[in-house]
Amino acid sequence: MNSAYIASIVNSTLRSTTPILLAALGCAMCSRVGVFNIALEAQMLIACFCSIVVNFFTGSILLSVLAGIASGALVGAVVAVLQVKYKAPDMVIGTSLNLLINGATTFLLYVIFGLRGRLVDERLVPMYKINLPIIKDIPFLGRVLENLTILDYLCYVIAIVLFIFLFKTVAGYRTLSVGINKEAAESLGTKGTRIQMAVVVLSGALCGLGGTALSMGQVTMFTENMTSGRGFIAMAASSLGMSHPLLVIFSSLFFGLCQGIGLALQNVIKSQLTMALPYIATVVALVLFSRRTATGKLRKS
Repeated sequence: MNSAYIASIVNSTLRSTTPILLAALGCAMCSRVGVFNIALEAQMLIACFCSIVVNFFTGSILLSVLAGIASGALVGAVVAVLQVKYKAPDMVIGTSLNLLINGATTFLLYVIFGLRGRLVDERLVPMYKINLPIIKDIPFLGRVLENLTILDYLCYVIAIVLFIFLFKTVAGYRTLSVGINKEAAESLGTKGTRIQMAVVVLSGALCGLGGTALSMGQVTMFTENMTSGRGFIAMAASSLGMSHPLLVIFSSLFFGLCQGIGLALQNVIKSQLTMALPYIATVVALVLFSRRTATGKLRKS
């Protein structure tokens, strides 16, 4: 295995990690305030669709990204109202939204464009790829960082910003206190429900940005059920990273690596098993994490 092949896998890993990391950060923020949000898939998928639709009709990358963020945040607002404010069951709300958005995007794809399956059009404007001349000429590093978009870099900045907010600011401590003990936090004047709802909307915006990265990052197109379970992989990444923004980076990179290896193996092994590699890794990682957590609790007791 030569260095060029390894660099190609690392590059694929970084590109595959971006939507997972952004959604995982959204999930981690919800977990930090005590909200179990399983509608990540819906928030990502609606953003995939809306960003491509706006891209098709306007040709503006900025408006497309904003549309993806706004659509994800809108679904997040629905979750916030139903699940946080009105105490609806989280499994019912999340599952219903995932199924609803999946069906709605398929229906709207046919209504708006008269297409089934996917939308690929030469009028779609691809997101700008960053290739710095100085880095591009470096043999290994140049291939690793080749054709990455601004979102591929921005996701790590967002993770660092969320870490600073949660653990280095007064507002962050108030946010964490809601997740630790909402009643106690409210007794001290913290508006627990309002904070939870705001964080769920923020989670939707992050998932929306992740969905935009998926549909416009490397390939500018939309396909039915485009997320293909990435929302659930993001939940696993958040769990493995213990809902800590910096640790979530590494857990997301792990799942991104699994996807990168799966894509690389497709050129060698002609089997659908390679596409299932990220999902197999998710199950294995969660089982190992659950066993480790259970062992730790037994030792403490």
